Amino acid sequence: MELLDNLALGFSTAFLVQNVLWCFVGVLLGTAVGVLPGIGPTATVAMLLPITFNFEPVTALIMLAGIYYGAQYGGSTTAILINLPGESSAAVTALDGHEMARQGRAGPALAAAAIGSFFAGTVATVILAVAAPPLADVALKFGPAEYFSLVLLGLIVSIALARGSALKALAMIALGILFGTVGQDIYTGTPRFTFDERSLYGGIDFVSVAVGLFGVAEILRNLENESTRSAVISKVRNLWPTREDRRRLVGPILRGTGLGSALGVLPGGGHVLASFTSYAVEKRVSKRPQEFGRGAIEGVAGPESANNAAAQTSFIPLLTLGLPAHPVMALMVGAFIVHGITPGPNVINDEPALFWGLIASMWIGNVLLVLLNLPLIGMWVQMLRIPYAVLFPMIILLAAIGTYSLNFNSWDVYAIVFFGLLGYILIKCGCEPAPMLLGFVLGPLLEEHLRRALIISRGDATVFLTRPISAVLLVVAVAALVVAVLPTIRKRREEVFTEEE
Repeated sequence: MELLDNLALGFSTAFLVQNVLWCFVGVLLGTAVGVLPGIGPTATVAMLLPITFNFEPVTALIMLAGIYYGAQYGGSTTAILINLPGESSAAVTALDGHEMARQGRAGPALAAAAIGSFFAGTVATVILAVAAPPLADVALKFGPAEYFSLVLLGLIVSIALARGSALKALAMIALGILFGTVGQDIYTGTPRFTFDERSLYGGIDFVSVAVGLFGVAEILRNLENESTRSAVISKVRNLWPTREDRRRLVGPILRGTGLGSALGVLPGGGHVLASFTSYAVEKRVSKRPQEFGRGAIEGVAGPESANNAAAQTSFIPLLTLGLPAHPVMALMVGAFIVHGITPGPNVINDEPALFWGLIASMWIGNVLLVLLNLPLIGMWVQMLRIPYAVLFPMIILLAAIGTYSLNFNSWDVYAIVFFGLLGYILIKCGCEPAPMLLGFVLGPLLEEHLRRALIISRGDATVFLTRPISAVLLVVAVAALVVAVLPTIRKRREEVFTEEE
């Protein structure tokens, strides 16, 4: 009954006119950035974060969350119609979705993506509502030693799950932690790495780092590799799948939902990993594996269900532990902090309307996304005609104005330029910026809990091993690190991300 009372509170909050309106704006923007290649939800959330400063906290978080899971929907539309994934997790959807479109079956492919996304999003939101409260109760028993071990585990698992070289991912996390130490020492107030510049005493602004790494750097990369994006789209007909299609959809949607719900809580690109893993699983269990890559509807339904389920369950570690599972969740941590709320297990008790209102808004957002995507397919495709020369300068201008308006500090704008160039260089060197942002966000938490635990234990480092939960988390972290460097595991991880045949 308590769960029903909480959900009633959540829906009463989510159904407020302003919250429904901004939820609609969020999923609309999310669908748009999912459709447009090269922008993505991370850059969009980063650039819109300053705008939400004057919103009520629950309204701001509902809109930002809508952008994230809306992008998971939107990415599939152009992946299917013109073989141009707007979101990284939709890349695998293009393999069979575009083949179906070429065969004149774009309607069933889009319907399969929408049905799978809606079902998976709904189920994953139920899982979030059921699992979050008991996890938050467990997290309240954590002390500094347990939180240090948990943050360390999160960083190591994100290395293990990162695409590409594990060594490069480790270097990116270390670089992020280094940038996170800039500013005054949290206990002594001693300036660190500030070069006598008083503007850096408060540390590097999180929004500037995010906008630079994921906004400016991605724009520079896309300008370098601009594709023609010209396509002729015939009118999509027969959206409703045939009886045979519907029979073939059930298994992939159920398996994708379960897989995505489990992988979404993992640090790193859980939604991307979920979609690629789902495709590999469906190909392996299918009675017709030869159809994959040639228009198998299972190759659309499974990955789309998986990445949308993962998008919802990635909120579990954020809302219960205050730990981001990937860069967008790191930005959500920033949104909590900007509005004076410390993310973690206390949110459910201190801000119940916000906690349950955010969860309830996800159901509303899923319904809005179904209504937005299928009827408005033509509009989303027309957006691809907007030239980069118009689109990208506007994005950078709005991002710079929004970031400057937070603190009215010109150093924040300089930081956008610096981290934009740095992010571009890292991309050219084959390094993903995402682990760096996770290191930047989690590094200060790691230092704070390490030092607090040592102060409480009077310098006794064995406190991390003598406390049972902390010891278990450290053992799991070491095991994850060992597994990450095993040659067979490394090879299999690459196979999962490159499964295209």
